[in-house]
Amino acid sequence: MNYFRTVMALILIFAGSLQAQTGTRYLNQNPPGRIPIVFAPDVVSLKDHYEYGSVFSSDGTEFYYAVIINKKPQIRCIRFENNVWTAPKTVIGSDRYEYNDPFLSPDEKRLYFISDRAVDGQGEKKDFDIWYIERQKNAWSTVPVNAGPGINTGKNEYYMSFTKEGTMYFSSNGGTDHSTDKNYDIRFSPSVRGKFQPSQPLPPAVNTAHYEADVFVSPDEQYVIFCAERPDGFGKGDLYISFKSKTGAWQKAKNLGSVINTDAYEFCPFMTSDGKYLFFSRDGDIFWVDATVIETLK
Repeated sequence: MNYFRTVMALILIFAGSLQAQTGTRYLNQNPPGRIPIVFAPDVVSLKDHYEYGSVFSSDGTEFYYAVIINKKPQIRCIRFENNVWTAPKTVIGSDRYEYNDPFLSPDEKRLYFISDRAVDGQGEKKDFDIWYIERQKNAWSTVPVNAGPGINTGKNEYYMSFTKEGTMYFSSNGGTDHSTDKNYDIRFSPSVRGKFQPSQPLPPAVNTAHYEADVFVSPDEQYVIFCAERPDGFGKGDLYISFKSKTGAWQKAKNLGSVINTDAYEFCPFMTSDGKYLFFSRDGDIFWVDATVIETLK
C-alpha cells in the first residue's frame, strides 16, 4: 500500500509539473489565431514604452526582448522560476550605449545582440556591431565580446539568428560607402572551430538594391523571414519570406501579405522552437500570430 501511494504521488507530482509547464508557457498568454495580436500587454508590451526584438529560449522558460528607456535600448529578460514568471529584469543596458536585437546561440550558452558601444567599452560610440555575453552559473557575463571580423565591419551590422549548425545570418551595410547608407543586405557566416568565417551575401532572390535586414533563419536553413523596405510593400517596412528549393537555391522572396503587414513598420521576426508562433515587432509593440499563416506561401 505504501509503495502504491508513493507511485501515485510521483505520478501526480509529474502530472502537475507537466501541466504547469504547458499551462504557463508563453507568459500565461492565450495563444493567438491567424490574426496578429499584441503579446503580453501590460507585462511586455507597455503603453508608455517602445519594445521590439524578442526571442524565447528553446524550452520556453526565458523570454528576452529590447525596450527603450531614456532614449537608450536595453535588453530585458523574463524567466519562469519556481512555477511563476518573474518581473522583467535588465540583462544589459547603459546610459551611454544602445543594446538591442537579442538572440540566443544554438546551445543557448551565449546571448548575442547589437550595440554601438566602443570596442573598449569606454570611448565614444561607433557603428553597430554584433556582440555577445556568456552564460554563467546563475547569470550572464558582464563584459560583452565582439563577434569578430568575420561578422563586423566598419559600418553597421544588425539582428542575427542561427542555423542549428551555428551558421549566423545577419544584415549589414558594410559594402556601402557610408554607414548611413540604407542598402543593407542579408549575409551568412559559418562557424568553424568557434570562429565565424568571412561572411557572404545571400543571392538577388533575397537581396536587392533596397533595405533588407532583421533576418530569422529556420534552424534547418530551409527558409528566411526578414524585414525589407521595398516600393511594392504595404507600408514603411514589411516582412518577407524566402524558401529554399529542393536543389538548395533560395527562391524569390514573397511578401507575407496583408494579414501580417500593414501601413506601419513590421520587423524583428522570430519563430518559436515548436514552430507554432511567429513573433515580430510593429511600431513599439511585440506581436505574435499562429505560424500557419505562412504555410500558403510555400
